[in-house]
Amino acid sequence: MRSASDHVLTDVCPQAADLVVQEIKAAGGNAVANYDSVVNGDRIVQTAIDAFGRIDILINNAGILRDISFKNIKDADWDLITDVHITGPYKTARAAWPHFKKQKFGRIINTTSAAGLFGSFGQTNYSAAKMSQVGFTETLAKEGVKYNILANVIAPIAGSRMTATVMPPELLEQLKPEWIVPLVAALVHKSNTTETGSIFEVGGGHIAKLRWQRGGGLLLKADSSYTPGAILKRWPEVNDFSKPEYPNNVADMVTKLEESLKIKTNEQGPEIRFDGKVVLVTGGGAGLGRIYSLAFAKLGAKVVVNDLVNPDTVVNEIKAAGGQAVGNKASVEDGEAVVKTAIDTWGRIDILINNAGILRDKAFANMTDDLWHAILKVHLRGTYKCSKAAYPYMVKQKYGRIINTTSTTGIYGNFGQANYAAAVSLMTCLYCTLTDPS
Repeated sequence: MRSASDHVLTDVCPQAADLVVQEIKAAGGNAVANYDSVVNGDRIVQTAIDAFGRIDILINNAGILRDISFKNIKDADWDLITDVHITGPYKTARAAWPHFKKQKFGRIINTTSAAGLFGSFGQTNYSAAKMSQVGFTETLAKEGVKYNILANVIAPIAGSRMTATVMPPELLEQLKPEWIVPLVAALVHKSNTTETGSIFEVGGGHIAKLRWQRGGGLLLKADSSYTPGAILKRWPEVNDFSKPEYPNNVADMVTKLEESLKIKTNEQGPEIRFDGKVVLVTGGGAGLGRIYSLAFAKLGAKVVVNDLVNPDTVVNEIKAAGGQAVGNKASVEDGEAVVKTAIDTWGRIDILINNAGILRDKAFANMTDDLWHAILKVHLRGTYKCSKAAYPYMVKQKYGRIINTTSTTGIYGNFGQANYAAAVSLMTCLYCTLTDPS
């Protein structure tokens, strides 16, 4: 494949970057090297501007692995992966964005993986980070389309320095990286004016587009008869994909609520109780977290209400109704301190509901590092830290239930929420990896 484009090759290994530059020049091309980490995305993009006066295409390909089972993972293993695979693509895209807007042309390829899409044992850090690129890319696509900035995300299967550590040599030989490039070239070429916000699996000559699928679902009357037992009574309907939809946006919940109110009442299944179980709800002092806390207490659970501002009001509500509760006023980033309250008070933790969340919405053109990291600290690192702190107790008990929280923004992307989309998109695959039967 021949190309008249100029290239910036970035690699923290100078020898590797220099070798590729030499290969390109020897073939008659034009290229320069950059040795920065992707977390210094502004310096990487500046190399392109200094050398060629513009940047047209950004391929966020840099990656590393730090595979380890969740019970043995260290904060350093988690943070390094998220720095490279989440913050890195943000920093390079953010630095390139104003140039793309000014030119009214830009193409971005972000990289997810099969581990990101489906989960993989021993890769909670990597799986979470790679799934983040789906929501991030979908948001960039929504914000960029009016400026002719198109963004897509690929899940490549190919031999590389990274996959050489986990794939046998004979497979690496067959899955050549050359079989990835044609798709990427087609997506970033100026002739592509419509394909954006899409997910592709690619490798070994095979290309396939992925999409979301929604089942027909279960509709119940939204009143006091809407109970866990009523849901379990008709659980097969929740999992029924016989009449699927293929959405790219949130379901019309207003219409569904109107239909729900026409139902007379919900038939009840067996009563669900949580007597003797300890439930920890993060962000439990208000909103949905408050309702979680009150509901589980009513069903017999002992509840730890975590809230950075005020857990006490909800704790008092529970106690006034005859329930058991204790407050925890700590940041979810300090997961050990959050979980310690459950252990110190009741000696166990059975259920963790990772509900804490914040918003720092801003158009990507105006996104700052502070806004980016504030969201990741709560939604990404907070979920990881609380889950990691609870996990050893759950393993020892041979019982544990974890609910993580994504959002429609994480699934479909949303204008002005690139930070939030990246942070909550990954929750879908953190769940997949934690539930791997291995």
